[in-house]
Amino acid sequence: MPTSTNAPDLLIIGAGVIGLATAWRVARRGLAVTVLDPAPAGGASRVAAGMLTPVSELTYGEEPLLHLGIASRDRYPAFVAELEEVSGRRTGYRRDGILEIAFDSDDLAFLEDLRRFRQSLGVPAEALSGRECRRLEPMLAPSVRGGLLAPEDGSIDPRRLTAALLTAAERTGVRMDRRRAAGLVVERDIAVGVRLDDGTVLRAEKILLAAGAHSGDLDGLPDGAVPQVRPVKGQVIRLRTATPFLGRSTRGVVRGSSIYVVPRDDGEVVVGATQEEMGFDTTVTAGGVWQLLRDARELLPGITELEFAEVSAGLRPGSPDNAPALGPSPLPGLFLAVGHFRNGVLLTPVTADAMTEILVDGTVPEVAVPFAPDRFAEEARA
Repeated sequence: MPTSTNAPDLLIIGAGVIGLATAWRVARRGLAVTVLDPAPAGGASRVAAGMLTPVSELTYGEEPLLHLGIASRDRYPAFVAELEEVSGRRTGYRRDGILEIAFDSDDLAFLEDLRRFRQSLGVPAEALSGRECRRLEPMLAPSVRGGLLAPEDGSIDPRRLTAALLTAAERTGVRMDRRRAAGLVVERDIAVGVRLDDGTVLRAEKILLAAGAHSGDLDGLPDGAVPQVRPVKGQVIRLRTATPFLGRSTRGVVRGSSIYVVPRDDGEVVVGATQEEMGFDTTVTAGGVWQLLRDARELLPGITELEFAEVSAGLRPGSPDNAPALGPSPLPGLFLAVGHFRNGVLLTPVTADAMTEILVDGTVPEVAVPFAPDRFAEEARA
């Protein structure tokens, strides 16, 4: 089989937000980087709504993930400023808070329980009455019982973000190879290269796997080298409006079911997302669309008057504990940035910075220590 003679320092498998951001950051440090992906910026990143919400996404038992999310959210202003300067592209970044709404008394009790839990961790979330919520967002239904405001959270347009990252990476010297990585080449128990779908072998000193829900698809991966990453389907609706409809991203709990609505500066309104364990199925279903519109209409009755623009489905990469695996894998030469689940866009800056430190300096930053890939092997042995 043919072998490329121009070996880069780093091969990255996957050109979503994680792979592209890491490629850009590593190339700035002087390493030769090649990214493998037949459709750069075309996976889950294209479907995501782009909410930057470590507080609103917090659930019980995910305290380390909360701190990682806050660290990443707080890096976003500087990250976006540099990215937009290098790429010359806007990203749609907004930092105007996230409003979380309760539809009925049970939902309100759930939010109050979460508020107290967050407060116990030192993470403030302001409790609002229904009237205060409607003062912030007049389009909310009169029946809304109350909510929480996370003032430091925000949103970004993932489609613009990935386009900017792709441009910035290429301008920093990253080589984009639009062939598919078919298998890992392992010699003497060391990952030394990648076999492409045309049979070509690309060799590199280091290989980073960042292929989202498809991270387990490579042939030749030894058992235990990569934690199991499962696809979790999410259906998303995109609407359009010529006049402002919503001032900030809004999450709702409607009879126990979660819904979010994310406005863009260009008039797009994103509604999402279902959460379905359906394997690699990306079929858009009538039931999924109906569920999203039903719950969104309960919170924002006027939303059904907006123009229908698009509906799509993507695959979130869920790890066994729904937190990312960041760092060296058990296989020498192979590094991982996988399993970001619903937080891929949020965790992009901190993941890129951490993986750059790991790949270039050989050190694991403190923020990434709880997310070492070998934690799954340790759990299996326990």
